[in-house]
Amino acid sequence: MTYLQPQRGGIFLDVTLGWGGHSLALLRGGAARVVGLDRDPAALQAAQARFAAEGIPGSRIQLWHLNFADFDLQQHGFRDEQGQGIPFDGIVADLGVSSPQLDCPERGFSFRGEGPLDMRMDPSADEETAADWVNHRPVEELIEIFTRYGEERFAHRIAHHIERARPLTTTTQLAQVVWQAVPPAARRGRLHPATRVFQALRIAVNRELEALETLLAQAPTWLKPGGRLAVISFHSLEDRLVKWAFRRDPRWQVLTPKPLSPSELERQRNPRARSAKLRVAARSS
Repeated sequence: MTYLQPQRGGIFLDVTLGWGGHSLALLRGGAARVVGLDRDPAALQAAQARFAAEGIPGSRIQLWHLNFADFDLQQHGFRDEQGQGIPFDGIVADLGVSSPQLDCPERGFSFRGEGPLDMRMDPSADEETAADWVNHRPVEELIEIFTRYGEERFAHRIAHHIERARPLTTTTQLAQVVWQAVPPAARRGRLHPATRVFQALRIAVNRELEALETLLAQAPTWLKPGGRLAVISFHSLEDRLVKWAFRRDPRWQVLTPKPLSPSELERQRNPRARSAKLRVAARSS
């Protein structure tokens, strides 16, 4: 909120609405209007109920069931008297999977409870699930995504164990196969051995990095001169894309030379925030 400055009024775009936390903070902080996007229908319903309970009028919030890579200012933004899309004063992107998604075993994002190997951000979409990936993709392709999206050093071993264990249908089955695939010494770390594999599959299923690249390229065209983009990332692949886009694209003026991290108090209150990094840039005038 310090960087986006909603107390000055203006309109904002929340490309990862979730349950509406950022949008609600913007509206409470003084933003005139907010457009909220999310791929997850359940998140949109939860956010809409939250805004209604807070007494936020519909004229101040506009919600879309949409991947932010498909956002179009003319089609999905607020319009002026001439029918033209109004550029935003600020954009917020809180990347990755949300706590409600992680905590719902039926969504298949976590191995802490048994659920189907789904992992789609939009379960209503006709797209490949994580089960489709692990059961039907060639071993070489699994090795590539585990290495590229999970930075998994045992990608070869894990992929070949998966091939021998097919078909896999649940999160706990996959987690057990990964556990068996890695050397015993690798099972004693802070992270479960399946953590990086699940991250890689989720990124691949939802094409998250491709969507982020599109956002970083298109966001300057959605902002007013001086308008700001705030991005919260949770792993090095996302943060690296944001860092280099901000540095290399002359349309951006970097406002955070180093990313901001959660305070010790925030990490204690919300352990899932421990790896979060915030970077902010303004559109050059």
